[in-house]
Amino acid sequence: MLKQNILLEIEKKREELIRVVRVSGLNSPPAIKHSQELDHLLNIYNNTPSQHSDTTST
Repeated sequence: MLKQNILLEIEKKREELIRVVRVSGLNSPPAIKHSQELDHLLNIYNNTPSQHSDTTST
């Protein structure tokens, strides 16, 4: 999965989380579920290599 695609998914999930929190509250089960899904996407993003590799060595 491309990092750019993951970023789009992260943004969608973040917006969903904000909407759910406004309706259900921060500690509601739906908010916690969305938060965990967002965490999962962020972990995928952080563990996905960049498109271009930096071959410069020091």
